[in-house]
Amino acid sequence: MSARDCVLAIVLAGGEGTRLNPLTAERSKPAVPFGGRYRIVDFVLSNLVNSNIYSIYVLVQYKSQSLIEHIREAWVLGPTIPSHFITVVPPQMIEGPEWFQGTADAVYQNLALIEANDPDLVAVFGADHVYRMDLRQMIDVHVERAADVTVAALPVPRADARAFGVIDCDASGRIRGFVEKPAAPPAMPGDPDRAYASMGNYVFRTGVLVEALVQARDHRGTDFGRDVLPRLIATKRVHAYDFTANACPGLRDYEERAYWRDVGTIDAYFAATMDTLGAQPKFDLLNPRWPIRSSNYQGPPASIGRARIEESDIGAGVLIKDAHIRRSVIRSEVVLEDDVVIEDSIVLDSCVIGRGARIRRAIIDRHNEIEPGMRIGHDVQGDHGRYAVTPSGIAVVPLAPLDKRRRRFGP
Repeated sequence: MSARDCVLAIVLAGGEGTRLNPLTAERSKPAVPFGGRYRIVDFVLSNLVNSNIYSIYVLVQYKSQSLIEHIREAWVLGPTIPSHFITVVPPQMIEGPEWFQGTADAVYQNLALIEANDPDLVAVFGADHVYRMDLRQMIDVHVERAADVTVAALPVPRADARAFGVIDCDASGRIRGFVEKPAAPPAMPGDPDRAYASMGNYVFRTGVLVEALVQARDHRGTDFGRDVLPRLIATKRVHAYDFTANACPGLRDYEERAYWRDVGTIDAYFAATMDTLGAQPKFDLLNPRWPIRSSNYQGPPASIGRARIEESDIGAGVLIKDAHIRRSVIRSEVVLEDDVVIEDSIVLDSCVIGRGARIRRAIIDRHNEIEPGMRIGHDVQGDHGRYAVTPSGIAVVPLAPLDKRRRRFGP
């Protein structure tokens, strides 16, 4: 067995996602619904499974119940092969009543799982990004370079790189520095206008990872970007992997190459959702050669009476009586009454939109009943008094109270 065949994946899915409020008021960031049928966590899990990596631990923490339920229902691998599993791991608090203090600390608290599986390599990936990636290509580069650590890197304009952890590397890809959100980001090799942003995805040789986590713990370090990687750069072979070199199968000519989005804010989440719509989207969710997998919904198909639908996704179990829908996502079991107009919006599962309602540039969280004739997104000042409104003017109607939730969906 070669090193590239024995890989354990650890998915960091404990993010609180405060900048995604109110969508994260009762669910963690990776559990937030995305598109017509997915949750954000489905992207990293799909990338791993499509890359033939089947030994996966998902580390959860904040408001994790809906995420746990989703993985239990949607991501059951066959029990016949012991190394094929997707297991949710909450904080074990083995060393005391302490939750995960950071990305590195989360993995440190689960070193026993790594030792029990005895992998050659450990892939540590985040759970809160929207993208496609063939991890085996990154692993191949890692093995060919005899690297101790490989960090996935995305070229971004230097002006935008101030919002990321930035990698400074030489022409061979060997990393010589790593800085968090620098005022003057170092340029990537051969391109003075762009910088390498860390994607928060790493491949480690197992022994190097274990040693680094123990040392970080001894120095009270808790984060990979801030505490672990800078120390490793001085003593180990740490390389950058250029994400633009990843050739994921099935991509179409009209898609944005190397599409990757951190959907950490409402505006970023909304924009990424809009990127999936239309006949030629920037990120096409329909790709049979690299499918994004999710739950197997057992309800009825959508039922449409009269409707004009433009560049939109309509989920299963939707009932449309009479509506005009433009550049919007309508998720499962939504009911649209007569004379409804929805534009540039996201309506999450199990909502009822009353007769004559007008919704524009809005996100309606689950289980809401929008009253007949209601206007959302047509009066930004008025929306500020009733809902959360983002800097770009997107109104967000929060999850309905527990006693008003319809049918079978939870957070």
